[in-house]
Amino acid sequence: MKNILIIWLEVILTILMSLPRFKLFNWFKSQFYCYFLKSRIGKNVIFYPGVWIFPGVNIDIGDNVDIAKQVLITTSGGVSIGARTLIGYRTQILSSNHVIPDNLSKIFDSGHQHKKVTIENDVWIGANCIILPGVYIGEGAVIAAGSIVTKNVEPFTIVAGNPAKIIRKRDIN
Repeated sequence: MKNILIIWLEVILTILMSLPRFKLFNWFKSQFYCYFLKSRIGKNVIFYPGVWIFPGVNIDIGDNVDIAKQVLITTSGGVSIGARTLIGYRTQILSSNHVIPDNLSKIFDSGHQHKKVTIENDVWIGANCIILPGVYIGEGAVIAAGSIVTKNVEPFTIVAGNPAKIIRKRDIN
C-alpha cells in the first residue's frame, strides 16, 4: 500500500511541477506542498517547470525564492532556504545520502544518512551546483556555477570549484 501511495505522489508531483511558472500555477504548487506535505512555502516563490522536491516534507522555503528549471531537492534530512534566494538551473540540494559500510557489507543494504541543509537569506546559487547533506550556506553567499559544496560557506563569501573553495569575501558597505 505504501508503495502505491508513493507512486501516486510521484505522478501528481510530476504533473504539477511540469506546469509553467505562471503566478496561479506557482500558487497551486505552493499550496500542494503546504497542505498535503505539511511544508512551509513562503510568498512569491517561483517554481520553474521541472523542479523536483521529494519527498517534500521537511522543507522550509522563505519569501521571494526563485527555483530554476530542473532543480532537484531531496528533503528527507530537512532543507531550509532563506528569503530572496536564487537557485540556478539543474542545481541539486541533497539532504540525504547512502551510507558506505565500513566492512565488506553490501552497499545496497547499508541505509541512508540524513543531514539538514540550511541556506540563509539572499544567497545566489549558480547553475549546475551540488549542495551536499549537512551543509550550511551563510547569508549573502554566492556559489559559482558548477560548484560542489561539501563544507559550510560563511556569510557574504563567494565560493567556486570542486570542491568549492573561497574565491573572495563580498564587500559589506
